[in-house]
Amino acid sequence: MAVKVVIIGGGSSYTPEIIEGFIQRQATFPVREIVLVDIEEGRDKLDIVGRLAERMIQKAGADISLRWTLNRKEALHGADFVSTQIRVGGLAARALDERIPLKHGFIGQETNGAGGLFKAFRTIPVLIELANEMAEICPDAWLVNFTNPAGIVTEAVLKHSAHNKVIGVCNIPFNMRNSVAEILQTPVERVGIEFIGLNHFVFGRHVWVDGIDRTDDVLAALNDGTDYSPANIVGLGWSESFLKSLRMLPNPYHQYYFQTKDVLKKDLAAYEQNGTRAEVVQQVEAQLFEKYKDIELDVKPEELEQRGGAYYSDAACNLMDSIYNDRGDIQTVNTLNRGTIRDLPDDAVIEVNAVITKSGPRPIAIGSLPLPIKGLITNLKTFEQLAIQAAISGSYHDAYLACLMNPLIQDEKKIDSLLRELFDAHEAYLPQFKKEVYS
Repeated sequence: MAVKVVIIGGGSSYTPEIIEGFIQRQATFPVREIVLVDIEEGRDKLDIVGRLAERMIQKAGADISLRWTLNRKEALHGADFVSTQIRVGGLAARALDERIPLKHGFIGQETNGAGGLFKAFRTIPVLIELANEMAEICPDAWLVNFTNPAGIVTEAVLKHSAHNKVIGVCNIPFNMRNSVAEILQTPVERVGIEFIGLNHFVFGRHVWVDGIDRTDDVLAALNDGTDYSPANIVGLGWSESFLKSLRMLPNPYHQYYFQTKDVLKKDLAAYEQNGTRAEVVQQVEAQLFEKYKDIELDVKPEELEQRGGAYYSDAACNLMDSIYNDRGDIQTVNTLNRGTIRDLPDDAVIEVNAVITKSGPRPIAIGSLPLPIKGLITNLKTFEQLAIQAAISGSYHDAYLACLMNPLIQDEKKIDSLLRELFDAHEAYLPQFKKEVYS
């Protein structure tokens, strides 16, 4: 059966990644129609990316019909999969998410802390609207959410939209597994990692190669300075005591929580020298789009990896392929807990290994959280739920509570001034807060 995929945020610089993924999987995942969708502000980028994608498909000789449009509802008709990669407010909004917290003495990062909170506030209403449209127009289609903060957004959509075929995807577990395979010098297909936790706060409890536990070998490599951080995160390394005491694989985002002072110092220095990460990415994107315009370019350029999206297409395309083919393989996704972790609510979204079937993911039971990380994960989940509550209610006090419960903020003397500046900066994209915050 031919497959139709709709990519929301089709003008993203990441789109060539997923186009490449579909091309490479034509034998097993017969995508015959792709529709790239964006908004008016992204019209020019959509056209540039669409023409590059067209050239890539032509070069590969793939039997794929491609078009691009600003009409989202029209595009959704007949969709089997809808993938989201949007950034409400663009990179300019991301720069504010990073710059303003730094000004107040907090970590400035696009998916963690106050920056991640406001990205969630801007994104959740938009994706709920999309999911409700899918419930009417293509109720059998799967929504594969790659938009950050992926865990929070996925949970919000599952709880507050009419559509329940929703799965969140992140490239961090995929990246970690591939990096571990490189560390152990073994094919990635032979490597398994038991992931426990939440999006951007997931731990690897065990590493296996052909069923043999190799966790200690990977921890030893990390202790020797091996780094598996993506392009958008500069790793600081981990102390021997941290690795030997925890005895689990940290993920690159853990530096924000376990090395907060050092990361803040590093980010402030980087900001003084080169601006925020968002401003660096703006330069990278400008160069990418200039390259994308080249009518001779008909492959994904290597420079895209500087954007931090390595393994994006594999994570997203593997998931769609496995659902379509009912493979029953194991992938790491963001999905409803449903008793998988006993310490968290059933309706909480967790990042976990799951068996992927045509009916969706079936999480593999974890049981109770390991004691060293139990409090941290339950704390982060409380923050996430408060963030969702605030995004829906439009209440300033709900937003305040979310900040209060976020481990990267938790300073009641500074929250008001931080919130006020962020709300002022993002007013155009936060209509749900109009009555209480902006009146």
